[in-house]
Amino acid sequence: MSDATAQPRLLVVDDDHGLRETLADFFEIEGYSVSQAANVREARAHLDAAEPDLMLLDINMPGGDGLTFAAEMRGRSSVPIIILSGKGAMVDRVVGLEVGADDYLSKPFELRELLARVRAVLRRAGFSRSAPSPISADTATKTGRFSVFAFRPEERALLAPSGDVIELTGAEYNLLAAFIERPNRILSRDTIADLTRKDDWDAFDRSIDTLVSRLRRKLAAYADASQLIQTVRGEGYVLATDVKWSGAAS
Repeated sequence: MSDATAQPRLLVVDDDHGLRETLADFFEIEGYSVSQAANVREARAHLDAAEPDLMLLDINMPGGDGLTFAAEMRGRSSVPIIILSGKGAMVDRVVGLEVGADDYLSKPFELRELLARVRAVLRRAGFSRSAPSPISADTATKTGRFSVFAFRPEERALLAPSGDVIELTGAEYNLLAAFIERPNRILSRDTIADLTRKDDWDAFDRSIDTLVSRLRRKLAAYADASQLIQTVRGEGYVLATDVKWSGAAS
C-alpha cells in the first residue's frame, strides 16, 4: 500500500474498453488518478511499475481469470481489490470474497454506488487524504463578485447588495466557497463532501442536499437562488454564474 497522497490511485482492469473509459472519466472528475489495463498481463505490468491504492477487477477476461489473479495478488500484495462482475449470484460473491477481494459489485452498477464502495474500502485500508481547501491561496485575499453578492474569503464573509454581512454557518460558508472557486462546474455530492471537509458523508447522504437548501434560502432574499445554484439531476449542483475576482479583501 502506498503512502497516503492527495490523489488516490486506481487501476481499472477490464477487457471492456468503453467501461474502462467511463470509469476513468468518472473517477478522474472525482479527484482520483486512474490507470487502465485490458487484461491480466497489462495489470501485472502496471503493478510491477507502481502499486495503485485500489484495483477494480473484472472476473471474465480473455487471457486470464480475474479470480485467479485476485488470489495471486493476495500472495504478493495487500492492495485493496473490488471485483466487478456480471455474475451476481451469492455463490459468486462468496467466492470472490474468499479469494481475497475486499468487495464485490455486480454489473450493471451505479457509478455513485461504486464510488461509495471505493471510498469505504480505502478508509478501511487506512488510506487518508487531506481535504482540499475550498479557496485557493491566490484568491484568499481577494473579493469575488457573483450575481448581486460580494464574497470575501479573508474575512469569511458574504455581503448582500447593501453591504451587510449575510450570516453563514461554517458548513454553509465552506459550501459556498467550493462553488465560488469552481463556477459553472458541476460538483458531485462526493466532491462537495471532500471540499467541505465532510469525509463521513457518503454518496447517498441527503445532508448535502439539506445544506444546499439552507444556503439557497439565505441567498433567496436577494436573488433567484434556485437559478443561481442549480440542481443537475443525477450529477450534483452547479453555481451557474461567473465569479469576478478583484483587489484585496480589505
